[in-house]
Amino acid sequence: MTGVTLNKVKKSYGNVEVLHGVDLDINPGEFVVFVGPSGCGKSTLLRMIAGLEEISGGEISIDGQVVNQIPPSKRGIAMVFQTYALYPHMSVYDNMAFGMRIAKESKEEIDRRVRAAAEMLQITPYLDRLPKALSGGQRQRVAIGRAICRDPKVFLFDEPLSNLDAALRVATRIEIAKLNSKMSETTMIYVTHDQVEAMTLADRIVVLSGGYIEQVGPPLELYERPANLFVAQFIGSPAMNIMPAKITRTGETTEIELKDGKRLEVPVKTPEGDLGKSASFGVRPEDVREAEEGEDFLFEGKVSIIEALGEVTLIYIEGELIDEDPIIVKLPGIHEGRPGDTMRFAADPEKRHLFDEKGHSYLYR
Repeated sequence: MTGVTLNKVKKSYGNVEVLHGVDLDINPGEFVVFVGPSGCGKSTLLRMIAGLEEISGGEISIDGQVVNQIPPSKRGIAMVFQTYALYPHMSVYDNMAFGMRIAKESKEEIDRRVRAAAEMLQITPYLDRLPKALSGGQRQRVAIGRAICRDPKVFLFDEPLSNLDAALRVATRIEIAKLNSKMSETTMIYVTHDQVEAMTLADRIVVLSGGYIEQVGPPLELYERPANLFVAQFIGSPAMNIMPAKITRTGETTEIELKDGKRLEVPVKTPEGDLGKSASFGVRPEDVREAEEGEDFLFEGKVSIIEALGEVTLIYIEGELIDEDPIIVKLPGIHEGRPGDTMRFAADPEKRHLFDEKGHSYLYR
């Protein structure tokens, strides 16, 4: 089993530094997902691990060996791209076998590996076909099968599902999850902008922003205990609702005042020196529910838009609590509310989040 270590890894293009000393340990056999907005450096970091981008500073180690000066073909990695990169004039079998033929593997070994990978990915019936005769999902499975045939120490996936339609993304994501289960001793690093892929596939998620790591942890830890405002609003869809607040009581639990004068408790510890300071109060759309008659409510506002999606209803609320963006409430099932209605909403105290003036979560202070 092979691990990957990044030690103060930097990347610059001329005078522009895009990765600022990234430190990360990826455990042997772990499935790690890099997420972040466009331009945050996640694909660049993956390509540096692969050896397709030069490192401007720091060290990358694979299986304990520094690979900064080792060419991609000698690093023991296999990469799956979003564009498939299949040879159009070769059959599926030949596409999968090509790398092994270049490495001068025996015909028997090539055939064994190709057929084993094809069986694993359920593409055996397509081995004699050309890529043009396959669907997008089938082509991506061929690209994954080609990587499996190389018997790599580390798998690298660069947004492999981004060119597929919604149904194919789901089907291929399930295939990758099955592959991870079958190849549990192989380390996998996966880049995506799709949160569903990250939350369902990852052992750990690495959230990047502006060339820095914002937080690393298991998917549910990032969802339930975001380290800062960026992670809170990046993980989860729709994003966490954030409202300006002022701290009116400190201690083991904290009282805050929202813009409309409403006061409420948040179960986080704050120091005495933060009394009177500005803060940001957060609550996820799915953690808000309609307040019952006579119940102490969290906030109220006027409904501006309702999106009925069948399994859930998204309600957009306007009010004094926010500056620009509406508050979004995500209720299960179909809701009978209408634009223009005034509604009141509640949220359990343990589902409330509080961030300091610099955007750091009080849970981590």
